[in-house]
Amino acid sequence: MFGTLDYLKLGAGVAAGILLYHLYAVSIGYPAAAHEARAGYVLLAEKAAAEAKAVEMERQRNAATQATEEHRRRLAVAEAAEQTAKDTLETEIQSYELQLSEKNRACAVTTADRDWLLRH
Repeated sequence: MFGTLDYLKLGAGVAAGILLYHLYAVSIGYPAAAHEARAGYVLLAEKAAAEAKAVEMERQRNAATQATEEHRRRLAVAEAAEQTAKDTLETEIQSYELQLSEKNRACAVTTADRDWLLRH
C-alpha cells in the first residue's frame, strides 16, 4: 500500500505536528496557565495576609482592652488603699488630739501645718 517514502513523509508530518504543538504549548499555553495560576495564588495570598492582619488587629485590641481593665482594677485598689490610709491617719490624729486634751495640753500644730504634713 504505502511505500517507504510515504511512511517517512507521514512520520515527518507527525513529528512536525508534535513540534508545532510543543512550540505553541511552551510559548503560549504553559505561560498563560502559569500566569493564571500565579494570579490566583496572588489573590489567595493577599486574602490570607488580610485575614492574618485582621486576626492580629483583633488580638491587639483584646490585649489593649484587657490591659485597660487591669489598670482600672489596680487604680481602684490603689484609691481604696489611699482612702483607707487617709482615714487611718485622720483617726490617729483625732486620737492624739483627744489624748492631749485629756492631759490639758494643746497641740502646737495648726491646720495649715497639718495640711502640709498630709501633702508631703
